[in-house]
Amino acid sequence: MANAPCRGLRPPTYKDIALRHAATAPVGRHSQSPTSACRGFTLIEVLVAISVMALMSLMAWRGLDGMLRTQSSLQTRSDEVRTLQAGLAQWQTDLDQLAELSNTPSWDWDGKVLRITRRAALGTEVQVVAWTWRNNPGRPGGGDWLRWQSAPLQLRADWQNAWNLAREWSQTPTPASQAGEVNIHPLSGWQLFVHRGGSWTNPLSSDAVTPGSSTSSPGNTAGTPPPASGPATGSAASSTPPDGVRLILTLPPGPSGAGALTLDWIRPTLSGAQS
Repeated sequence: MANAPCRGLRPPTYKDIALRHAATAPVGRHSQSPTSACRGFTLIEVLVAISVMALMSLMAWRGLDGMLRTQSSLQTRSDEVRTLQAGLAQWQTDLDQLAELSNTPSWDWDGKVLRITRRAALGTEVQVVAWTWRNNPGRPGGGDWLRWQSAPLQLRADWQNAWNLAREWSQTPTPASQAGEVNIHPLSGWQLFVHRGGSWTNPLSSDAVTPGSSTSSPGNTAGTPPPASGPATGSAASSTPPDGVRLILTLPPGPSGAGALTLDWIRPTLSGAQS
């Protein structure tokens, strides 16, 4: 019967359609099979991608390492500069606070240590402060600039003990005397000039000494150091507070700089001084 429905036929499936498409598609390099359209990366492509990522990671690490090194160097230099500035500020403060008392020296320089009697935080007390350069071959420049101070004092006997202890500390430091010591900065040496009578002179000389002569610590070859065992000739001039003090520090090569650093101090109560 012509109008009877066909039996045994089924609707085409996805597989049948794919096979027909593959059979009718033109043959060439652009033809794709159902399996080739889902392929992944080859081993060479994966290795190339890993190599590129590793190279980028190495470049990023090198850049970060350089930034950290630069930051560390700048921090070290900043710390040393701040330490030196704090030491110079303390030097000026000690001189500003010189205490001129009757029968009590407020200033003494023997070529090795500068001892100062200064006012303490409380107006009724004084302190003994000492500055020196100490030889230390293991430090940059061969030595250190050091400061020592006593506890606040009220009795003359206590002041005398502290005054003597400051000298002993500069010559033969002991653990007890080093308790009041502060290491300021490494130095190759230092020099002191004082301003008296309108000119800069040697602190150990009388006012008649030719201006321009200098006294240096053993660490500086620019001058000949005097004996450190006791006050030299002209101790009266040495123990008299000067109108001004010129400090010359010889800095070794380092983050804070190198060469001679000069700092002038003028007594605050001085008027009409000539330099």
